[in-house]
Formats: sequence, C-alpha cells, structure tokens
Amino acid sequence: MKIVKQILFTLFALVFIIFGLNKFFNYMPPPKLTPEQMEVVGAFMKLKWLMPLLGTMETVGGLLVILPKTRALGALILFPIMVGIVLHHGTMEPSGLPMALLLAVILIWIIIDNRKKYELILK
Repeated sequence: MKIVKQILFTLFALVFIIFGLNKFFNYMPPPKLTPEQMEVVGAFMKLKWLMPLLGTMETVGGLLVILPKTRALGALILFPIMVGIVLHHGTMEPSGLPMALLLAVILIWIIIDNRKKYELILK
C-alpha cells in the first residue's frame, strides 16, 4: 500500500509540476476557449504577476508533494489552487470536472494522511 500511495502521490505531483511549468514555457497548446473564458483569461493577463505566481506555486507545491518529508507543506500550497481548479471546471469548463474532482480527492487523501503534521499548526 505504501508503494501504491507513493506512486499515486507522485503522479498527482507531476500533474501540478507539468501544468505549473507550462505557464512559463508554453509547451502545451491552449484549449479552445469560449468568449466568456477569453474575457476571464484577458483579465488574468492584465495582472502580469498572476500566472508566474500560479506557475511557481504549482511547481513548488508539486515538487514538495513528491517527497514524503515535505508532502504536508506541498499539500497546503496546492489546496487553494485546487479549490480554484474545481470551481473553474464546475462553472466554466464542466468537461474537466471529473479530473479536477479526482485530483481534489487525492489532495484530500494527502492532507488526511499527513494530519498529524498539521496538529501543531492547529493547537
């Protein structure tokens, strides 16, 4: 079970590393966007710091999740990003919602698996 968990958590982390680095290197073709989505993307692009920050946090969070010792911190970094991903797919891109929910479940599993590490923060 420990090996399966490590493999699953590593694959989860790789998703965030790949998408985070894509924000810098643009190696994946952008999806076809609706006019509403284009408006949102345009607003994000006006905030020149937003995509580099998001890409950095996704990449760093993903790298931290790979290592068991830093996994709890990586999960905390990725949690608000994951909330945004689920909300985005739930409201604007429903076709990606199953994958977003799967990633959210894995992240919740990571958080629950590391709950003892969070006890000091919550006391």
